[in-house]
Amino acid sequence: MLMSIEPKKRDVALVVDDSPETLRLLTDALDGAGMTVMVALDGASAMRIVDQITPDIVLLDAVMPGLDGFETCRRLKRDAGLANVPVIFMTGLAETEHIVRGLEAGGVDYVTKPIVIEEMLARIRVHLGNARLTQSARAALDVSGRFLFSVNRQGHILWATPQAQKLLADHHSAQADDFVLPPSLLQWLEQAKAKGSAKSQAASLPDNPQLRFYYMGETAPNEFLLRLSKESGTALPPEFTSELGLTTREGEVLAWLSKGKTNRDIAQILGLSPRTVDKHLEQIYAKLGVENRTAAAAIATNATRRNS
Repeated sequence: MLMSIEPKKRDVALVVDDSPETLRLLTDALDGAGMTVMVALDGASAMRIVDQITPDIVLLDAVMPGLDGFETCRRLKRDAGLANVPVIFMTGLAETEHIVRGLEAGGVDYVTKPIVIEEMLARIRVHLGNARLTQSARAALDVSGRFLFSVNRQGHILWATPQAQKLLADHHSAQADDFVLPPSLLQWLEQAKAKGSAKSQAASLPDNPQLRFYYMGETAPNEFLLRLSKESGTALPPEFTSELGLTTREGEVLAWLSKGKTNRDIAQILGLSPRTVDKHLEQIYAKLGVENRTAAAAIATNATRRNS
């Protein structure tokens, strides 16, 4: 019995340019390369098209009447469903400031006119491949239960794992897509970028200190990965923590330990790595004069009862 092989899905390219000659040239070339091509003569038409179908890549003229390419790209990137679609700018403007404007608007690349088809096709292949790798990585994060999301420089969410979406919605009283980093967190993000993820400190919302944000690094131009953690506020009484010589963080670790949480659970709750939790526990055991988590948990439980 012969098995039918499902034909490979054709990549969809959206070409936006006010020049019929350019549209015709690119349509013929992309169709010959096995792609499905949609065309738009201006930015407004492009926005109407993407309301109906999501392209795999966008080729965008930078200078057009009405809604120019830079603003069109910014609007595309504000849509969570389009934020990860690569945009290649096409421009006759080779000045550095225009190239920078295109990249800051969310473009991944640019080509100068007149367009060299072989070069354009090579760039398209590279960016489609990168987009697929990114999509695969995000799919893996989605099923791993991680509280991760990314934002652009303006603080708008580009994508988020389901767990992060739920946590943001629970604490923001709105859809995660509507969440924007407030000015205080935008300032923190700038500082975290300068320091690097290894040295950056966590931040929280001014009106919601339980929701903690951790900077993980820059994953793409104008895309920054953040991790969420929900702090419950659970800790041993400050007096007891101080009496035993424990730091505040050690008191939090011990409190969660007394509630039966595993090291991995504690790491997730407090936004730490499992290795850091292990180090804290080593210090806690030494300070309490115990050898295992059962004995440490018993001391914490008794402390909580005495102070309740």
